[in-house]
Amino acid sequence: MDSSSLRSRGGTHTWKGPVRRVLLLGDGQKLSVESALGPMVRWLQERKIDVTVEPDVRGFAERHGDRGEGKPPEVDLVVVLGGDGSVLTAVRAFGRRPTPVLGVHFGRVGFLAPVLGNAWQAGLTEVLEGRCLVEMRMRLEVELPDGSRYLCLNDAVIARPAASAMVALKLYVDEQIATEYHADGLILATASGSTAYSLAAGGPILAPELQGIVVTPISAHALAHRPLVLGPESVVTTEVIRCKSGVAVVLDGHEVARLQEGGRLQVRRHPVDYPLLVPSGLDPWRRLSDRLGWRGSLA
Repeated sequence: MDSSSLRSRGGTHTWKGPVRRVLLLGDGQKLSVESALGPMVRWLQERKIDVTVEPDVRGFAERHGDRGEGKPPEVDLVVVLGGDGSVLTAVRAFGRRPTPVLGVHFGRVGFLAPVLGNAWQAGLTEVLEGRCLVEMRMRLEVELPDGSRYLCLNDAVIARPAASAMVALKLYVDEQIATEYHADGLILATASGSTAYSLAAGGPILAPELQGIVVTPISAHALAHRPLVLGPESVVTTEVIRCKSGVAVVLDGHEVARLQEGGRLQVRRHPVDYPLLVPSGLDPWRRLSDRLGWRGSLA
């Protein structure tokens, strides 16, 4: 990967490659992905590109992610065949060495996987010809009470176990107390995550290039509690004040720990953003319109 083609902080620009080595990561649970892998491999090899195939993106991330034993291979491009969950899993595997990811959408929602499964040739052609765009996506660094640290692209969620009582959480911003929540939990999201769980919980949609942290309570008991949008340099600390059986810490849909009363979770911006590739004609507002079913009129 040519590091000069990437920026470390925000923005969208044309990505020029070069592309000599490609890793194909597939969601092996989808039959449509399995049938697409073979033709994609042959198509890339015909263009003299070295191709590596990993049909199980989840297993790959377990081996090469934050707590995995091995390092991911050095490639110029990662093509993920699946949905948004598969893209998040791939980003977790390459978290310490960000490598451009192109998501090919075979799932139900494709905010992070912009290329439709039946249009992968057109999407890859744009990449190889240097016409696609790269969106530098802000990530969060999450620190647990034991000092361990994790990265996430979408969101860090503190959630009560199913069927247990609501929890009490204190929110600190830059070490100053901001408020206290009595709720089912709390979502700390990036712009990428603003169209995921945070949106379902009533949070705002942020443009992908925005650098900020969205704080969205989950089913807050007080109607006065509304989602907050904090600056990108804010340090957000959440303290568990009351819970009967602990709360789960879930990062990009992957549970990493449990917190008990008195436990604290600290979230801040990671200094290096993650590069996601997007076809040049597919701006974020068209993606939102397509995925959310927006219409131009009331008719």
